[in-house]
Amino acid sequence: MVSSGVTVQNSVGLHARPATFFIQRANEFKASIWVEKDERRVNAKSLLGVLSLGIVKGTTINLVADGSDETEAVKSLVELIESNFSE
Repeated sequence: MVSSGVTVQNSVGLHARPATFFIQRANEFKASIWVEKDERRVNAKSLLGVLSLGIVKGTTINLVADGSDETEAVKSLVELIESNFSE
């Protein structure tokens, strides 16, 4: 299991279009991936789950992955968030 914290800095947070990019990237990996915010954990491959966290600009989340490509999955998702979803 691999985890990493990252702060969302894009203007709209992890909502609508950025969340769609995030889920598409998460689905490229075989590993189980979760997004943690406060005391909640949701499946990173679920649009409804990710949107339900209400992640806004400045929110720090924790990404957790478990599986054969867990390291690559977390690294790729952190890079996507840090790039502000290429906005």
